[in-house]
Amino acid sequence: MSVYSFLDVHAAISGPGGNFPLGGPEAGIADEGITIEPTGDKSTMTVGADGGWMHSLSGDKSGTVTVRLLKTSTVNAQLAALYDLQTTSAAMHGRNTITIRDTVRGDTITCSGVAFTKAPPLTYAREGGTVEWVFAAGRIDRQLGTGSPEK
Repeated sequence: MSVYSFLDVHAAISGPGGNFPLGGPEAGIADEGITIEPTGDKSTMTVGADGGWMHSLSGDKSGTVTVRLLKTSTVNAQLAALYDLQTTSAAMHGRNTITIRDTVRGDTITCSGVAFTKAPPLTYAREGGTVEWVFAAGRIDRQLGTGSPEK
């Protein structure tokens, strides 16, 4: 039997101006959670005039990380302060690391060379909603566990 719970997922950001949890107990992660997505395809296929083909393997390990927080999460203020600091100078831009671990399933995702893509849109409405932070990562290393709890 396989079991999953977001309660076992812990995420953090570390970079110039800050080091704090993005996920875990009381971080205020929205139901939509955290998404890690590769930027491009790993392989490109070229087909010749005679029907022959060639696969080209890309070394690209870049991608995006999207963190969705409740409007009331205190992590929004921490990320806003980090964004404000890191977008003042190229010396601080793109130097974050985001780590995500599922301690029960054994997954470990390490994103390096991480930069804010832009300030998130803010909506003030009848319901509080969410705030979505999108990051560009130069390199994403993914190690998926077996799903067996660590003993």
